[in-house]
Amino acid sequence: MEFLYEGLLSITWQQVVMYCVGGFLIWLAIEKQYEPSLLLPMGFGAILVNLPLSGVIDQMTQGVGETNGIIQWLFEAGIEASEAFPLLLFIGIGAMIDFGPLLANPKLFLFGAAAQVGIFLTIIAAALLGFDIIDAASIGIIGAADGPTSILVSQVLGSRYVGAIAVAAYSYMALVPIIQPFAIKLVTTKRERAMKMPYAAGQVSRRTRILFPIVVSIVAGLVAPASVSLVGFLMFGNLIRECGVLESLSKTAQHELANLITLLLGITISFSMRAAQFVTKETLLILCLGLIAFVLDSIGGVLFAKVLNLFCKNKVNPMIGAAGISAFPMSARVIEKLGMQADCTNHLLMHAVGANVAGQIASVVAGGVILGFFM
Repeated sequence: MEFLYEGLLSITWQQVVMYCVGGFLIWLAIEKQYEPSLLLPMGFGAILVNLPLSGVIDQMTQGVGETNGIIQWLFEAGIEASEAFPLLLFIGIGAMIDFGPLLANPKLFLFGAAAQVGIFLTIIAAALLGFDIIDAASIGIIGAADGPTSILVSQVLGSRYVGAIAVAAYSYMALVPIIQPFAIKLVTTKRERAMKMPYAAGQVSRRTRILFPIVVSIVAGLVAPASVSLVGFLMFGNLIRECGVLESLSKTAQHELANLITLLLGITISFSMRAAQFVTKETLLILCLGLIAFVLDSIGGVLFAKVLNLFCKNKVNPMIGAAGISAFPMSARVIEKLGMQADCTNHLLMHAVGANVAGQIASVVAGGVILGFFM
């Protein structure tokens, strides 16, 4: 009983806050089914690492000496030392992505690039709010709408707010179906949302599909060398998918590998969610800046599409620009739903998917550019 009282009396109010944060993430995962494979282990891990004298992190125990905690070990081996977990996850993501709609309409690459504007605007905003430039750059990458990239960039740059950045990135990714419609409706009319775009399925040869990940890796490596690990692993996963001779490995990467790494990444990143580091005013600011970054990305993509329409004969529905964020395939589904709400015969899914996968490439390249500039 003495040990029980000792544990209860050791709990701080900050740790109680983290129990609530962990419970909220678990609720989002189970009740709302928002990114459950990641938010659930992240939420449960946030509770584990904030238990007094928790055995999941390294401790000095009287009479025993130092005990090694499993979550801290996973963090040091899988994220801090090598960034292995986020990079391995990119193999699975790459194996899931079909770049066919993008290759059939290369103009959609522009929307992927335009929708990253929120990253750089948020870096400026974070710096103006007093964050160190390294932390500001790490916070800005939340705007990529790409959780693994956010974790990797913030960890490589040595940001003090890895946990808050990871929570913001994945929470807002999960909330894309709520955030994006609000942002899009701010800058579009119902008539614009109802604009139809004919879709003609272009024939993309197998050779093109195979060459695409190889060429993208080479170009990204020459333009932004720091992005090679990010882009390279994403494209390697896609090459496994498209080569046609590794079907079993492609399915393994898409399912078993992606699920296992996501599970480990979720519970491992909770090491950065210890109360003393997480429950601060800076965390609240990061969450606000992350939301702003997502909104700015969506609005920036829509406004770019409107400007492009001034010079193009074949007009695009402005909402396609918002699909240029990296939240694949959630953002594409949001655009399809909004188009159907404006006109029940308006199907934009394939166009939105093309812009969405372009955003996946653009986000990892943007992450590499930030690493190259601020390392």
